[in-house]
Parts: sequence; C-alpha cells; structure tokens
Amino acid sequence: MAISSETATEQALAEIEQHRRELTGYCYRMLGSFSEAEDAVQETMVRAWRNIESFEGRSSLRSWLYRIATNVCLDMLRGRKRRAVAMDMGPASPADIPSLPDTLPANHWVEPITDERVLPEGDPAAVVEARESIRLAFVAALQHLPAKQRAVLILREVLRWQATEVAELLDTTVASVNSALQRARATLGEREIRATATTLDDAQKELVARYVDAFERYDIPTLVALLHDDAIMSMPPFPLWLKGPEDMGAWFLGHGLGCQGARLVPTHANGCPAFGSYRVDPAGGWMPFSIQVIEISGDRIVGHHNFLEAETLFPRFGLPDHLD
Repeated sequence: MAISSETATEQALAEIEQHRRELTGYCYRMLGSFSEAEDAVQETMVRAWRNIESFEGRSSLRSWLYRIATNVCLDMLRGRKRRAVAMDMGPASPADIPSLPDTLPANHWVEPITDERVLPEGDPAAVVEARESIRLAFVAALQHLPAKQRAVLILREVLRWQATEVAELLDTTVASVNSALQRARATLGEREIRATATTLDDAQKELVARYVDAFERYDIPTLVALLHDDAIMSMPPFPLWLKGPEDMGAWFLGHGLGCQGARLVPTHANGCPAFGSYRVDPAGGWMPFSIQVIEISGDRIVGHHNFLEAETLFPRFGLPDHLD
C-alpha cells in the first residue's frame, strides 16, 4: 500500500524531532551558550518543518538538519565577540580585593548546560565521549576558533564525520576541510585544557559527598582540604577568578560569607557533578543563588565554578525557585 505524502511528511517531522538533543549539543559547542543553543535548534526545526516537503533525500535527513543548524550558528556568530571564561580575562585575583568588580553582560560568558539536554541516550561509550566534549574548558577553547574552523573540528573530531561529509555540508572541498582541521588542532594545542573526570569512580563520588557535607556545614578547613593545590574558582558574571586553596578558603570567609547556611540540590552540568546552590532567604527557606559546576581530577577538586545568573539558569536546569 502506498504511503500518502501527508503521512510521509508526518513521519519526517517526527524524525526531525528525534534529533533535537544531538543538535542542541552541536549548537552548544558552536555557541558556548545554553540559551542560544536552544534558540538555534528551534530555528533549525522551524526551517526544517517549513521546507520538509522540498527535502529531496539527496542526503540523509540528519545531514540536512546539521547543514541547517550549521548555517543558523554561523549566522548567529557573525560579527559577534566570542564568549569566554574568567580565566581568559587576566591573572587570578587575590581573595582580599577591596570590592567586587562590575559584572559583565551575560553574552560575554560561556554558559553551563544541563547534561540531560545534550547527552545521547543508550551507548555508554557515546555518553562518555559526549561528556568529554561539553566540558567547560573544552567549550571555552572552541570559542577561540573562527566559526567555520569550529564547525569543522566539532564535526570531524567530536561527531566523527568523514571529511567528505563535512565538505559536502559546508559546500567546500576535502582539502579545505583538512586544512581547517589542522589549523583548529594547532590553536587548541596552544591552550591548556585540563583533563577532568567525567565518569566518577566510587572514591570520587565519596569526594563529592564530602564536599556537599562540608559546604552545607560551612566547614571551610574541611572544604579546603578537598581542593587541589592549583584548584580554581570562578564566579560569572564577575570578571575575576581565584587560584589555590588558601585564596579560595579566604574568599569563603570574606566576600563569599553569604553562602554560610546554603543548601545544595544535585544536578549535572557539562559532564560534571553540579549543584543548584541556595542561599538563606531572610523571609524563610532558601533562595536560588548559583549553579555550581565541580571539576574533579584524581582525588581532589580542581574547579569550582559558580554561575550566578540564577534567575535564568535555574529554570533551564529544572531546579525549584525556592526551598522551604
């Protein structure tokens, strides 16, 4: 029995929707922004829905969607400054700075993203590889690449596309793709991208549990003992960062003292353990304060990143807007 064109269109639309998660991961790596990645994917879906009847099947539906998503991202990146992490903005700050610097707008920063919106389902090996490629340091390093080099590197190195497939998607030659990939690798090779655990063993899970206990009791000596000698802490949208347990401990007892009495609600972000951090609400309970992303290497915490745009980030992470 022949399938009607209407039924075929409905099937194609359903298949388009099945690619939303992987497209979100691709657009996030391209743009460095959770919110912009969602916008880019939605625009990709709208363009695909509008043009599905003209899709002639010369390539796979997946390749066609990636072509649309790439064009959307390239349009969004055109003429825009790259997003960054605080460590890109200068040397570490002392814990005893007299006052906090002015904040920078949200579009200056690489944003965290919740794992469930980008990680594939099923194959454990694919999940591990995807976690590696959404680490904050890696996504921040990608932002140093020109937009087309960024697309080439993600498609070739992260998604494992063939050079011929990437050349067809970008309407260029295989030689051009290979050249762009070499230049992108060279640029990333010049940047220090610290290796951090994205799959925790039992000892590292226990380390996270000890961190939560110490933070909620605000036992700073115990918390500091869990940090690596060159651990770093950042607090976007403030353009500053700290390095080392001594300065981080001093910060918690100085500018960061408002976190005393906080509660942590677990989540996952950028392949790492993460928490919604809630500060004491003077009116009762606890109110959203930051998304903490905790990076671990070996038996110590090496990264403690606090994203303070709670009003926009907590709904995206599905976290409650208040704790009673």
